[in-house]
Amino acid sequence: LRGSAVGKANGLAVHDRGYYAYGIPVVVSARVAPGDGGVVNIEGESGLSGEIFDKAVLILSGYLRSRYARTFPLSITASVCFEQMYTPIDGDSATAVQLCAILSAISVVPLRQDLPMTGSVNQLGDMQPVGGIPEKIEGFHSICAKRGLTGSQGVVIPRRNMVNLVLSDAVEADIRCGRFHIYAVGTIDQALEVLTGLDAGADDGSGNFPEASVNGAVSRELLRMAEVIRSYET
Repeated sequence: LRGSAVGKANGLAVHDRGYYAYGIPVVVSARVAPGDGGVVNIEGESGLSGEIFDKAVLILSGYLRSRYARTFPLSITASVCFEQMYTPIDGDSATAVQLCAILSAISVVPLRQDLPMTGSVNQLGDMQPVGGIPEKIEGFHSICAKRGLTGSQGVVIPRRNMVNLVLSDAVEADIRCGRFHIYAVGTIDQALEVLTGLDAGADDGSGNFPEASVNGAVSRELLRMAEVIRSYET
């Protein structure tokens, strides 16, 4: 719940037991290397993911191609895993955190570990609303409260989920006092800026990004990987 790490982020899941549902944080890790495997869904390869989850992972490859690899082939193999999750998982609410973990692994830019994220993302990079928002926020807040609130902890959620915020008195009190925070974002770029503290970097219309931005680092590394594959093939 502290510090930052490259290629690792905290997602938020809901365990539904019928009469009771509660949220828990889940570590999402990503590793990348030059190749042609695209985004490898470890849960899917293990038979632990449903059709909606599998579809969501395929969207990530589409986003990487359309955002960063319009002038060169996308030559990456990226594996994404929910660490120590041994039960079936479905839904698309982890798409955003998976994408941020992949982009962090590519750019070697660390992500904050005290800000888990939930949300779906489309191929355009827009954050889409998901279910279980109150349970996810309260579950993470409960863990932070037991460990000791630092004043920097919070959650990142889609902006369109703000209408679904019905939280406990304890969570609302800590938010009002600045001991816990909710960051509502509309795009994956905004999420990256919250999680990294850096400028995400806007596309100039030709597929180029500012050199000192997160997207600039991602684009440069993907180009390098494409050149590695090209030189290997020749």
